[in-house]
Amino acid sequence: MPNEPIIKTFIDDEEKAIIEAIEHEGYETGKNTLTPARLETLKSAARAAINEERVKISLRIQKSDLNRLKAKALQEGIPYQTLINSILHKAVTS
Repeated sequence: MPNEPIIKTFIDDEEKAIIEAIEHEGYETGKNTLTPARLETLKSAARAAINEERVKISLRIQKSDLNRLKAKALQEGIPYQTLINSILHKAVTS
């Protein structure tokens, strides 16, 4: 039996559903287009993060996660590092 990735033990049902939807054969990346409202939300989060002093960090993540982040950022028309920063900012401020 092949080893299961450890990360699967840490994901919740919502995350599982997202992963299954992405890995499904019929998944189309063009369906989740960037709306003006979503773009404004991301810009606002990015502006809030930009206005503070920045600290450079090093972070190791799974290659597949990085590829998905880059694809999502490309869909949304922003740099992938900005998307990561936005996700982290939202996670720690909500």
